[in-house]
Amino acid sequence: MIDAAVSDTLTGRVVRPGDDDYPAASAGWNLLYTHEPAVVVFAQSTADVVNALCWARRNEVAVRVRSGRHNLEGWSCVDGGIVIDVSELKSAAIDAAAGTATVGAGLNQLEAVTALGKAGVAAPTGTEGSVGLVGATLGGGFGLLTRSFGMASDNLLAAEVVVASRDGGARVITASEDDDADLLWALRGAGNGNFGIVTSLTYRVHPMTDPVYVTAKWAGLDDLVALFDAWQRFAPFADDRLTSQLEIGRDDISLIGVLTSGSEIEAEQLLAPVLSIGAPAVSMTTAPWADVYAGFQIPISDEAANWKFTSQFVYEPFPREAIDVIGSFMAKTPGPQCNYFANAFGGAVRRAEPAGGSAFAHRDALFYAEPGAGWGVRGEGPGAEEDPLTTASLAWLDEFSRALEPYVAGAYANVPNAGQADWATQYWGANVERLRAIKAHYDPENVFRYEQSIQPEGEQTS
Repeated sequence: MIDAAVSDTLTGRVVRPGDDDYPAASAGWNLLYTHEPAVVVFAQSTADVVNALCWARRNEVAVRVRSGRHNLEGWSCVDGGIVIDVSELKSAAIDAAAGTATVGAGLNQLEAVTALGKAGVAAPTGTEGSVGLVGATLGGGFGLLTRSFGMASDNLLAAEVVVASRDGGARVITASEDDDADLLWALRGAGNGNFGIVTSLTYRVHPMTDPVYVTAKWAGLDDLVALFDAWQRFAPFADDRLTSQLEIGRDDISLIGVLTSGSEIEAEQLLAPVLSIGAPAVSMTTAPWADVYAGFQIPISDEAANWKFTSQFVYEPFPREAIDVIGSFMAKTPGPQCNYFANAFGGAVRRAEPAGGSAFAHRDALFYAEPGAGWGVRGEGPGAEEDPLTTASLAWLDEFSRALEPYVAGAYANVPNAGQADWATQYWGANVERLRAIKAHYDPENVFRYEQSIQPEGEQTS
C-alpha cells in the first residue's frame, strides 16, 4: 500500500495510472513485455531523482531505473512500483580542446552523436540511435567506432550517481578515478540499475574528421561459409581504424564498416579479404560521422513490435559446422525480421583498457554475436500473446542459440539472456565477487534490484 501522505513529495513530470499519457509513459521499446507501474517519474533534475528514490524507500515500493526503454527483457519497468526515468535530463557540455564531454543521462545515442559531431568530436556508441546513451555505456557499449576508440564504458571518466543512503533516503555522489573509483570501475560494464541512478556522464571524446562508411550486400546465402570465415579471421585483426559488422538475414548478407580516418581507396583495400568474395553491391561514403549515423537509423515505427535476442561472445573462429548452423537457421526463419548479427572486437578493445580498469570482462573476444527474432507490427495486428508468430519465433531462437552454445563463451549484460544458468559469471567473469562487494558498499539494502541484478556480498545469489 502506497502512503498517500507522502505522495506529494514526488517532483518532476509525474505520471500515474488513469492519466492520459500513462500508456505511453509505461511502455517500453520491446512490446513483447508490458508492465503497469504505480507511478512513472520523468526527472527534470537530479533533485527529482533524489526525491523519487526517497519516496520509494519510505513507501517500500520497488524501484526501476530507465533511460531509453530498450531493456530487452522489460526489466526497466515493474508492476506496482516506481519507474524513475532520466530520459528528459538532456544536456551536453563539450570541451573539444580538453577532449571531454559531460552529458545528461537523458540523451539517446543519436542525440549524443549529433551533439558531439557539432563540436568535431566523437565517442564510441552502439548503432541504434534510440537506445539511451547511459544504458548502453553502463553495460559496456560497442559499435562501429569500437576498434578505434574502445568501448563506450572505456571512455567514461566520471558519473554523477544518486545512491541509496544508509539513513533510508538518497544522496548524490560523483564517481571518478579520484573519488569513489571502485564505483566508477563497476559502472564501466555492470552499472545498469545495480548501484544507483546515473544522472550525468563525463566522457573522453576524440577528434574525428570525416570517416569512410562502407556497406556491402550479398544476395542470398550462397556465399555465407566463405564470407563468414573470411570476416572472422580478418575483422578482429584489421587496422585499428576499421570496425566492421556482419548481419545475416533470411535473404541476404550485409557488411557495414567504418574507417575512422583514411580514404575510400584505403577502405576498399583493407576490406578486400571480404569484398573479394562473390559479387557484393558495395557503397562508400565519406562524410561527417553524425550525418552518416543519422542516415542509417530506422524509424521505430518501422521496426518489429516484439523482439527476443541471445547474446554470445566468440573467442575462437567458428569451424565450418558452426557456420553451417547459422546458415541452416537463417534459411528457416519464422519471419523476415530475424537475423544473426556480429560486431568485430580487437583493436582498442583489447589494448586500451581505461585507467582504473573496468568490469567489462570480454576484451579478448574475437567478436560479439547475437541471434535475434523480430515479429509483429507496431500499432497494428494482435499483441504478442495473441500473435501466432510469438511461439514460433521464441522456439526458433531458443533452438538456434542452443545449437551455437558449443562455440561461444560469455554473454553481454546489455542483451540479457533470461534463464541462463550462472548468468552473472557469463556477463562479468572473474569480476563477480568484486562487484558484489561494491554492491554491498553502495547499496547494502539491495534497493536497486531486478531479475538479474547483482546481489550484495553476503546474500544468496540466484
